[in-house]
Amino acid sequence: MGKITTVLFDFDGTIMDTNGVIIDSWQHTFRTLTGKEGREEDIIRTFGEPLSYTMEKTFPDIPVEEAIGVYRSYHWDNFGERITVFPGIVELLEQLKVRGYSLGLVTSRLKGTTMEGLEKYRLEHFFDAMVTCDDTDRHKPDPEPILIALERLGSAPEESVMVGDTRFDVLCARNAGVASVLVAWQMAMSQEEISGPLGPDHYIETPEELLTILEGEKGE
Repeated sequence: MGKITTVLFDFDGTIMDTNGVIIDSWQHTFRTLTGKEGREEDIIRTFGEPLSYTMEKTFPDIPVEEAIGVYRSYHWDNFGERITVFPGIVELLEQLKVRGYSLGLVTSRLKGTTMEGLEKYRLEHFFDAMVTCDDTDRHKPDPEPILIALERLGSAPEESVMVGDTRFDVLCARNAGVASVLVAWQMAMSQEEISGPLGPDHYIETPEELLTILEGEKGE
């Protein structure tokens, strides 16, 4: 990996702690559609997938739009007051901007709630480009979301990293020719997956560790 000029971030589970409201939205959907709750570990394994894909897989006998409607009715009512920024993220973003990095956001979340979360914590101004679920029909792990972000930023894959919390982020980065960074506060990848052949290029315990990786690459 050569000199890095561009840092891309996932939204859910990476910069924003949305885990609780996502799990609860899924359990509401399970209770409504099946009369019982789903297994939390199975829900967590879907983190990072586009909602329509997961709904079709999870509730094959129910129209996708009906299932999505149940999920979103709960999610939208609870999203704004349930989300928080992970510790150290704001300081990391500030440092990255001061040091001249181009920043992008690449998420499978809809633009509306993405912007609601960013604006609540005044984070939107940090990002020079954003790619949400609304911007493409092809989602992680397909490389298209990252490639769209890089095109908007005028950046090349070899000078970029993608920071995320799921295997979909890691594989999306790999498929786009971008280095991957997995955050330790993730819930969706096992230690076996992390250390396996499809694991991330880098693993950070704290947000500030990303700066160490990036500055180390600058010095090569």
